[in-house]
Amino acid sequence: MIELDIRVKEALTKINFIEQYQHLSQTYNSIKTPLKERLHYIDGEIVLDSLEKLGYQAKFEKRENYFWIQEVPMGTYTFSCHIGLDNGMVEVVWIVKENGTVILGLPIGEYARLMIDPGYKIRKPIFGTYEDLDEILESIFLLFQEFQKAMVDL
Repeated sequence: MIELDIRVKEALTKINFIEQYQHLSQTYNSIKTPLKERLHYIDGEIVLDSLEKLGYQAKFEKRENYFWIQEVPMGTYTFSCHIGLDNGMVEVVWIVKENGTVILGLPIGEYARLMIDPGYKIRKPIFGTYEDLDEILESIFLLFQEFQKAMVDL
């Protein structure tokens, strides 16, 4: 079984990641946005504009169908992320490298399983409008910024 790097685990614990991500998942769920109301077609330019408004330079990786956020160096670490939008769900992969070596590259929904219990699952946030997507992305990036600071401060 995969294990989280101890520093990653400490930083996630410090920012109450599980509680915050669980709250986001419960706020943007299938009850709020049933399958028939989800935004299935995504205009990539709108998403790129949203990411830019949040202060991130992003590109769309057409072959793999995800948005790639440019790496940000902080101390000995570089941080980036990938965002997949499929069937009205948001999947985010945080990537952390230390001196060029990847120490984290998993979907953020996996962190709870690795920290608590293999059976523990936090569902991906669901959206039906670009406004919902903007709010989800803003929450995820605020959490990502908290995580980055916690990692660098360890």
